[in-house]
Amino acid sequence: QVQLVESGGGLVQAGGSLRLSCAASERTFSTTTMGWFRQAPGKEREFVAGIGRSGSNTRYADSVKGRFTISRDNAKNMVYLQMNSLKREDTAVYYCAARGGYLPRTRPDEYEDWGQGTQVTVSS
Repeated sequence: QVQLVESGGGLVQAGGSLRLSCAASERTFSTTTMGWFRQAPGKEREFVAGIGRSGSNTRYADSVKGRFTISRDNAKNMVYLQMNSLKREDTAVYYCAARGGYLPRTRPDEYEDWGQGTQVTVSS
């Protein structure tokens, strides 16, 4: 089981930027595919971005393409989500997730391990 701890959330004005970080405990982090999801009040958890084991394979939700960038540092067991041009509709709790497969998937049930989440609030 991989333990995941997110950080970097907060309150930001629309148009601003935030960088989320996720620290993983797994010794074999380099063999783990990672994803970021978010959940707004009253809504289902939705896929935001995913990154394959080496970092060369990335995938994004249409709503964040061109604004968010996912990256990872396997030497540090870290995955990041750089969020630019934030909008009010990006307000949600953001979760880091891990799965053992090769490719980033978009469904929450395809990920085995989850962090506790970090709140991102975008004000107008």
